[in-house]
Amino acid sequence: MHLLSAANVGERKALEIRSFCAAGRRNPMDQPNFFGDYDTLLELVRNRVSVRKLKPDPIPDEYVNKILEIGRWAMSGANGQPWEFIVVKDPKIKKELFRVYIEENTDFIYWMEQQRDLKLRHPAYQMTHEESVEKQRTTQGWSEAPVLIVIVGDGRRQWATVQGAHTFGRGQSHLTDGLANASMMMHLGAASLGLGSQHTTIHIEDPFKRVLGVPDLLTFNLIMPIGYPDVPSKPGVRRPLEDIVHYDTYDMSKYMTNEQALKYLYSLREKTVPVYRNSYGGQSSTTKT
Repeated sequence: MHLLSAANVGERKALEIRSFCAAGRRNPMDQPNFFGDYDTLLELVRNRVSVRKLKPDPIPDEYVNKILEIGRWAMSGANGQPWEFIVVKDPKIKKELFRVYIEENTDFIYWMEQQRDLKLRHPAYQMTHEESVEKQRTTQGWSEAPVLIVIVGDGRRQWATVQGAHTFGRGQSHLTDGLANASMMMHLGAASLGLGSQHTTIHIEDPFKRVLGVPDLLTFNLIMPIGYPDVPSKPGVRRPLEDIVHYDTYDMSKYMTNEQALKYLYSLREKTVPVYRNSYGGQSSTTKT
């Protein structure tokens, strides 16, 4: 089966909307940007978690196309749309990408993590002594996923927006903003189809570019493995809404001192390590690190 064309998907969506409106449920001019349901969206967002162990079973090409179509409609500065997507299904290419990830990207991250206290390190680097986790993380990992979606970015397209967006020193690049928007939309799209996904950020770009023939000028942003989950779902961890919302002005009583920030990070790691462990192997949260 070939991937459906974006035009076909768009035509079908338009037909669904016209049918929806023809049934008397909504005039298309009333709320042109809203045809959904908040509770459904919230449930989807709350239950979507990263899955690091996916079944190798193939997924329908139609599902892949739906995920790509969702990403295509992401927000970007002045509609510059800086993203491009590479769909990887070839087993040899997937394994080569994973080899580069372990030998280049992971090696860099490993040594960076050694600079932190063990209990503050990324969860994956607190579990290096756990055989089942390490096996999934370093010998199989996402190379077993049926589909990888690689997101690359073209920085030239951010010239569509204001010049201030190019001040990288202030972290205002609309390129990275746009790519992040597209990836989040695609994660939600995958979850809505009953699929698991992982957000694999790339820090050492060049070797990955060579594997896929990506031009040097483009940014190799991330790899998104997609497939059916091979582990049970486990709720994620989020800060309470009352801790992060301010009204009219910033509430300084909610501002963390350095000491409070450190305590928060230690507490966060205690909560998130079990979630990471589950995403790799479906192990119980009671397992000790």
